[in-house]
Amino acid sequence: MTAYSKPGNHKQSAAGNSSAIQGVLFDLDGTLADTAPDLAYTLNALLIEHHLAPLPFEKICPVVSHGATALLRLGFDPDIDSPAFESLRRRFLDIYCVNLANETRLFPGMPELLTAIEQRDMKWGVVTNKPAWLTEPLMARLDLQQRAGCIISGDSTGNRKPHPEPMLRACRQIDILAQHCLYVGDAQRDIEAGHRAGMKTLIALFGYISDNDRPEQWQADGMISHPMEILEWIRSHNESSAHLT
Repeated sequence: MTAYSKPGNHKQSAAGNSSAIQGVLFDLDGTLADTAPDLAYTLNALLIEHHLAPLPFEKICPVVSHGATALLRLGFDPDIDSPAFESLRRRFLDIYCVNLANETRLFPGMPELLTAIEQRDMKWGVVTNKPAWLTEPLMARLDLQQRAGCIISGDSTGNRKPHPEPMLRACRQIDILAQHCLYVGDAQRDIEAGHRAGMKTLIALFGYISDNDRPEQWQADGMISHPMEILEWIRSHNESSAHLT
């Protein structure tokens, strides 16, 4: 842990720094939590109900961050405007609701990261496109509902990511200006939403990034392979920006 600043140093280094990071916001699926096992189970259960062969986990995992519609397209290739799609979607959500956190866990290193953020008197929260009726019980099952400074779901605002509205709602709830927030996600829309809101952004390479994705082209402020690297990025950013003020 010697590579990271000690608890309490953050506030001192951020003093007088107009762009110092004071809060961290996370995407949920594929960034904060590894939800792929339960979503893969849900899709395969639905495929089996329709007498179709289940898909390998390796094929499902990269699609998870794109939500139920993308998963249903992967498994069934439905017309999203058809009555059949809406029926599939409702059944998918019914199955997922009762299997929400059977295998879902925080990514390795994320529990330690959240503790370290809190020890530094920084705020953290979640901004996800997942609807609140799924997000909130999942956060509760992960014992994070009371710890998060904000939980912004896909239906918390009139627009979803990549629109900046949910990002700005999160800033208001944790009482930190967007320029002092860092958003971490594993999808291009996460980075776009963060940029449009005026935040710094990091790509979680440990998340659900497919072979077809080109994260190096998403124009994020950085990329990380492990959650604890976020602390080092924040320390480096705050020190560098302090020299410019």
